[in-house]
Amino acid sequence: MGRGGWLGLVVAVGVVSSFAATPRGVPGNRRTPATLPWMNRTDSPEQRADLLIRAMTLDEKITLMHGVSPVPVHGYVGYVPANSRLGIPAITEADGRAGVGNGATQVTLLPAPIAAASSWDTHLLNEYGKVLGNEEWNKGTLVALAPSIDVVRVPEWGRTFESYGEDPYFNGRMAVAEIRGIQSQGPLANANMYVTMNQETNRFRDDSIVDERTLHEIYLAPFAAAIQEGHVGTVMCAYVQTNDNYSCQSADLLTEILRNELHFTGWVMSDWTATHSTVDAVRNGLDQEMPGGKYFGAPLEAAVRSGRVSTQLIDERVRQILVPMFRQGLFDHPNRGNWSADVRTPEHTSFAQTAAEQGTVLLKNAGGILPLGKNDSIAVIGAAGGSHPKAEGAGSSGVKAPFIVSPLDGLRKAASAGATIAYADGSDLSSAAEVARKAQVAIVFVQTDETEGEDRPNLRLPGNQDQLVETVAKANPRTIVVLDTGGPVLMPWVNQVAGIVEAWYSGEADGNAIAAILYGDVDPAGKLPLTFPRSEEAVPTSTAQQWPGVDGRSIYSEKLDVGYRWYDATHTQPLFPFGFGLSYTTFRLGHLEIAPERVVPSAEFRGVHVRVDATNTGQRAGAEVVEVYVAQPPANGEPPHVLRGFAKVSLQPGETKPVSVDLDRRSFAIYDAAVRRWECPGGVYQILVGTSSQDLPLHGNVRVIPSGSQPGQERSKSG
Repeated sequence: MGRGGWLGLVVAVGVVSSFAATPRGVPGNRRTPATLPWMNRTDSPEQRADLLIRAMTLDEKITLMHGVSPVPVHGYVGYVPANSRLGIPAITEADGRAGVGNGATQVTLLPAPIAAASSWDTHLLNEYGKVLGNEEWNKGTLVALAPSIDVVRVPEWGRTFESYGEDPYFNGRMAVAEIRGIQSQGPLANANMYVTMNQETNRFRDDSIVDERTLHEIYLAPFAAAIQEGHVGTVMCAYVQTNDNYSCQSADLLTEILRNELHFTGWVMSDWTATHSTVDAVRNGLDQEMPGGKYFGAPLEAAVRSGRVSTQLIDERVRQILVPMFRQGLFDHPNRGNWSADVRTPEHTSFAQTAAEQGTVLLKNAGGILPLGKNDSIAVIGAAGGSHPKAEGAGSSGVKAPFIVSPLDGLRKAASAGATIAYADGSDLSSAAEVARKAQVAIVFVQTDETEGEDRPNLRLPGNQDQLVETVAKANPRTIVVLDTGGPVLMPWVNQVAGIVEAWYSGEADGNAIAAILYGDVDPAGKLPLTFPRSEEAVPTSTAQQWPGVDGRSIYSEKLDVGYRWYDATHTQPLFPFGFGLSYTTFRLGHLEIAPERVVPSAEFRGVHVRVDATNTGQRAGAEVVEVYVAQPPANGEPPHVLRGFAKVSLQPGETKPVSVDLDRRSFAIYDAAVRRWECPGGVYQILVGTSSQDLPLHGNVRVIPSGSQPGQERSKSG
């Protein structure tokens, strides 16, 4: 961490407040249960919602089912007015993937979610959620429109930086951690965008054609975790169509899957202007239209009065909104936050830097060029390194940062007194080469410009940045490239430079965080949450039919082979694999134990316990991520192996610690579309353990026995 230690930070952030555990010291609704019986806190959220619904008029119910546009209260992107007669608070909604959005001032700009996820640390994601949730609440927000949990299917996707990565299990673990953090601070979280929101090109019309098995195993999986383990209060249905129907009016997505299969008990709101009908949408599962009432305002009331929509259905939709509000305490602990308040704290500022440091990934370190010496003369080259630091992506996730520390300023502050640090913005290649030639080490900062609403046209660095790297590398062989990107990029110069660091969009502490990593004050411990390809052709979605689609249809023909799964299935070598990341120290894994090695995946299934010893074999402290993959029997039709568990461990030089990961029933399951349920076919399942999707040296087996047999207690050992 570099500033007071991780434990101290957890304590500092943790005392900000825990909404669920500690009342905020603000008065509840002044009306008593005698006058407003739904204010009786001893009743369940469901009972309270039913009491309130009985007291509501049709007009009051319809009002709760749509926003007001334009928003009459400054700042919020979504707004449903309060009902003073019934004591219903105003529903204020604000964007917030990397901080409070919508032009809010005096807020913390956190690293992009892809950067935080690169820590492979669910504890860090939980603190990330706490910081975000606390600032949203203190800005007066009741629903924080975060997190974005869609799987990265297309590496050019313009919102990759808002996601966690390409693996559904991994995204689910991060989503659960962040959602719990957000909701512990007061506001309801919002899992978005449901579902198959995997590209920005033609996003208002595109139709994702995906088979049922792939839909469940890949794209629904993070939402299942968010609902069943994160207990997220709201879900946002997406712009795109899925299998010939818009997400916000699909009975299959909203009713059959979300309600009946996943047992979601919160409310579904539309993405902004993503509602396309009145009767179909309300019948099929949409609870709330945002941001206005084009379909769920007067047209919905007219549909009820004409008998096309029943009052019972309206009550059901309103109940879906009220129950999570009661459950979260939004009636009992009114939000006294203010949009103009300064919601930053020293702990939030410190955490922003910690998250950036922990998410930074060291990709190449030839000859041990890193860490740098603090007396080294350095050439900082590139606009992202000095004049225009790249700290965040654009679109609805944008945050008005209170400050951004440039890498140039961060390095100068961290260097020894008298150390020479020169700068060239890279606009003139000759000048950049000259500055690089005079320094001991040249650091080129390159960037991508990623945004909601647009996919990247390709995976190349925009402008002349590839040429800039090559020019500098020729002038100084001791060249390091720092990537300020929201997703993967091609690196035609990969063999010409000595070092490569993926810093992502690292938030307000950009320069301080990268200086701490480059100088070795903090050991790099991040891992890639997505694959970096060698070429634009060597990706899972390389055809026009897959992306951006033909005639408005994107065909998910890669099926289960998303991300690293495709590289393994096709024996295609990536540039850098999923889960990869170097350190300034070295590690060894050994002594794999698996128990039991025979299981019956019945209702009594208690999981499979995987244990491995992790040793720091280097000369300095560091952290390693132990990754556990499962390879199913070939007859199951699964990718070669898939991530099913991980754990991060910190180690002192020479230290060995046991690391444990438990595999649940889903680790051995496939989705059977014919019967629409999860099944665990019998056979031998291989357990692979290592430090990336392509570095899995430890192997063991688990035999799944058909129901009726009893699992044994044998232990499988390897390594």
